Amino acid sequence: MSHTPGTRVFRAHLFHIAGSPAQQDVTQALVSIPDGALVVSGDHGEIAWVGPWADLPAEHAAAPVTRADYLIPGFVDSHVHYPQSYATAAHGGGQLLEWLDHCIFPTETQYADPEFAGRAARYFTRRRIAAGTTAAMVFGSAFPVAQDALYRETLASGLRIVSGRGIQTVGPDAASALITDEKTAIDLVSKEINHWHAVDTGDPRTARVQVAIVPRFSLSVTAQTLGALGELYDEARMRGVYFHSHLNENNRKGDGEIAAVLGTYGVETYLDTYDGRFLSGSREGGRTLLGRRSSLAHAVHSQPRELARMAETGTSIAHCPTSQLFLGSGTMPWRRTIDAGVNVALGTDIGAGDEWLISRVAGDCYKVHISEEGDAGTALHPAELLFAATLAGARALDMEHAFGNLDVGKEADFLLIEKSRWEPLDGMLTMGIRSDDEAEATLEELFTLLMGLRQPAIAGVYVQGQEVVTPGLDPD
Repeated sequence: MSHTPGTRVFRAHLFHIAGSPAQQDVTQALVSIPDGALVVSGDHGEIAWVGPWADLPAEHAAAPVTRADYLIPGFVDSHVHYPQSYATAAHGGGQLLEWLDHCIFPTETQYADPEFAGRAARYFTRRRIAAGTTAAMVFGSAFPVAQDALYRETLASGLRIVSGRGIQTVGPDAASALITDEKTAIDLVSKEINHWHAVDTGDPRTARVQVAIVPRFSLSVTAQTLGALGELYDEARMRGVYFHSHLNENNRKGDGEIAAVLGTYGVETYLDTYDGRFLSGSREGGRTLLGRRSSLAHAVHSQPRELARMAETGTSIAHCPTSQLFLGSGTMPWRRTIDAGVNVALGTDIGAGDEWLISRVAGDCYKVHISEEGDAGTALHPAELLFAATLAGARALDMEHAFGNLDVGKEADFLLIEKSRWEPLDGMLTMGIRSDDEAEATLEELFTLLMGLRQPAIAGVYVQGQEVVTPGLDPD
């Protein structure tokens, strides 16, 4: 029997969060097909059919078949720092601000060298592929030569990326090489947008390479710079450009990040500085940077009014529990944040985070939130963890129409997993005890898959139905 040329079938146990559920309702949207088939066809690798292998339509019966133990949507990293690729497990001697001065600013300064930047871009791309991160919001380098290398390597690999140069117009001496004057900062961002935004297709709804406006955080710029960025974004958002930064990460009393922002700007909330209300008393001083294509990392210590405003504007939170543990930043209150209506996706926050694999971050997410004090403690449902690692990230990137799950018509971004490639995973999934109740056994299997997954078990990484291309190793 004939089949459509280019059509391929992938047979495995399929897990995904179907449709477009609210975050509070994802447990009802979990789909598990123990012996499933995913049919990929079309020039852009669309999902043509998904369902039980036994029900595969006759028109696809002659298509080539690739088998695996599991098939899940590609992981989406909603917050990762490219110029901190080599800075994981760095001893900073303290919390956020000390760590930035001692470890990060000196590390990021190295990216001014084109040879170093090229090597780092290839390394960063290899690490993403190894971890099954098909799409990512990438906090970029201050140096255009490094950003150019990152975009080139991403295009060559076939991965998806949103990135933007890290903007700093003020800062400590340790960051001096990363700082530009305001005019230069705006000019460089504008050039990056014009050169790289949607460079592959010309359409932000279909592009794999897109650009964001990315000030490091409010302390790295002035009120004047925030005003200029707001004016720039007011135009750029019509072209599908993104905004990304940090929010409410460190709440050390007296001299922590939040105290410093509130003291420097004289505002009522940290979020006000990104909402055009960066003048003393949170008076309006410019255009808002919030919106559907805006996401803010951490939001550990947000006020209720900040959560309400993020929900109102469609701004997402990149939740980074691994790095919050590393820097002693505290615990984002999960239920209070979700109940406020804010979309919450997972981020590795490489390099404060020391795990490239989003499922490992999901593991930390589970452990952190079951340990919240009192009634706030919650055991996250396996579907919530899968959603935060996949579809919530696509939503944060405003690309839920294109990827994030295995719905028919979406582009086929997915991972193939072979449990035998990682013996501990094989042991847990093959020999572990399961409930006699089928529905409960399904949840147990998904939970073990997410908690036990390690990089060696990822047998294939696909974007738009094509296996991505891993950059070669650099010669010594």
